[in-house]
Parts: sequence; structure tokens; C-alpha cells
Amino acid sequence: MKRAILTTALALALAPNLALAQEKDSFKVAWSIYVGWMPWGYLEESGIMDKWADKYGIDVEIVQINDYIESINQYTAGAFDGVSATNMDTLSIPSGGGVDTTALIVGDYSNGNDAVILKGEGDLASLAGKPVNLVELSVSHYLLARGLDSVGLAERDLGGVINTSDADMIAAFVTPDVEAVVTWNPLVSTILEEPGATKIYDSSDIPGEIIDIMWVNTETLAANPDFGKALVGAWYEVMGLMAAGDEAALTAMAEASGTDLDGYKAQLASTEMFYDPANAVAFTSAEALKETMVNVAEFLFDKGILGEGAPSADFVGVAYPDGTTTGDPNNVKMRFDTTYMQMAADGEL
Repeated sequence: MKRAILTTALALALAPNLALAQEKDSFKVAWSIYVGWMPWGYLEESGIMDKWADKYGIDVEIVQINDYIESINQYTAGAFDGVSATNMDTLSIPSGGGVDTTALIVGDYSNGNDAVILKGEGDLASLAGKPVNLVELSVSHYLLARGLDSVGLAERDLGGVINTSDADMIAAFVTPDVEAVVTWNPLVSTILEEPGATKIYDSSDIPGEIIDIMWVNTETLAANPDFGKALVGAWYEVMGLMAAGDEAALTAMAEASGTDLDGYKAQLASTEMFYDPANAVAFTSAEALKETMVNVAEFLFDKGILGEGAPSADFVGVAYPDGTTTGDPNNVKMRFDTTYMQMAADGEL
């Protein structure tokens, strides 16, 4: 894939027209159930989000959406100012749809939380001829494609891909017709408790590629920096609690995700959480992220979901902290920005 490079000055010149952005004092962000996103629910319930919002004289409402893809769709439609989503799903839905979106908090990457699960014994090669249930065109689809490629198979070698909502995945697995699923935690842990369920591939086989992020509307953030400061300050307060092993906080997150403390800790063990903002900054600034986003863009283009009528995998420009871009520098709709995470690392919030 051709990689376009921008200078920092030009990247700034191509940033959203801030005159169109609206200053406001009330914000809404959406999240869905996932081990690395449980802190968002705890932020709302514990009052930590309110504390940080009050500090900056704003109001922030954190809303749980039961269907992951629906949460992204609602953000894309403008119902929310931010949403918890992966790098891939954000590139395909809001950014591919023309909504300029910024990575405010790079929270973790999946290091085993996303998995391909077979009913019965076998391995990746055993998927040949079998139907596979997953949230179509999500990171589960990407994980499956990466796994199949590793054993010389392709999606055409399967018995089909069956689009299944994450809300229905557990019930689907126990039905007789379902032979394999691809999903994420806490669903993975629950499904693996079923007799005969075998994990045959997971995200630890592609570390650093499925990244879990709090995304915000770029124009909203630019016009309302206190919104970013409040979210980031609240998030890293909870990260401090988690890193210290605060049992009350961890138990609350465990129960909200439908498991117990031990179960939640097991899920965290397969999640590379960035408890320290400096580590998140380092990850976001690394060259490897660019390679990952090139791979993701190529996958999305191959599936025909990198924006309507996208002429190539370079259709959407992705900007990075060093001022470079991948994709089209004249159509930057995704931005990895370490500004606010760096503030947290420097104790400036």
C-alpha cells in the first residue's frame, strides 16, 4: 500500500475547521460490555466521572449500549460525542463514513480476549467447510481472516460466515447448527465453559493489532478541550485503582460484566491494559501502529467496507502523533493523538 507522509504543519492545516465546532458544556459517550471497557461503567456508577466533570465545569454522561456495533452507529449518527471501539471498527464505520474521529485514550490491546472457538476437537484447518458465526465485518472477522491466512485458508474455504449479534452469541453457540464462533470477552469465557468448546486461535497470536480505544469527535474535542481533560483524568484515576488491585473497584466491574472477581481477573490477564498513560503514549507513537492500520485498511477495502465507493485501501487518511499519515492525506478522518494522555503522564490534568 502506498503510504503518504505529511509534515506536522500540513497535517495541522488539514485539521477540521474549528470555526464549525461548537462549544458546549454537556457531553455523552457510549460504551459496551468488554473487559477493557468495564471502567467506563464504573466511572459512571462510582461518581468519579462526575468529580472530574465538575472540576472542569461540564457534565459528562456515560451510557451503556448493549449492542456494540449499534453504539458505534449511534456515535456516527451524532447521538454521542465519544464511543469505545476498536481501531478497525472505527476506521470502517465513523471514519469511513466521513466523521472525523480522534483516539483520545488508547486503553489496551486484546492479547487473548478475542478468540475463534470450535465446537469439538480440532484446529484452524478444521474450519474448512464449516459455517462460522461472528459479528460480520467486526474485529472478529479480521481475527478470523488473519487466522485462516496463517494456515493457508481463506474465507471462501469455509461453509459461510453467519452474521450474529454479540448479544446473541452465547445462545447461538449452544444450538445444534452452530459449529464455530468468533467473539470477544466476556462472551469467550462463558462459551468456553460449554462442554466441547475448544479455543483454536486468539488475539495473542496477533498482539497489538486489535486495539481498544475511547474515540471522540475531533471537532467537538478541538472546541472543548476540557471534555478531553475530564475524560482522561477520570479514566486514569480508575486505572490507578486497577493497577493497585483495588478489590471494590474490580469486583464492581466484574459483576457488571456478568462474572466474579476471579473471572474478571482472568479476562484482564489476556488484556494488555495501559494502566500507565506513558505506556499508552509509547504504544500510540510506535511505528508498528502504522503497519497495523495499513493491514486493517487493506482488510476493510477487501471486504468493501472502507467507506462507500472507496477506490482503494488508501481512501481514509489516518494521522499519527509524529505528523505522518497513512492513506489519503487529503481525507484524514482518523487521528491518533497523544496530547491528553501525555497530560496525564505529566500530571497536568
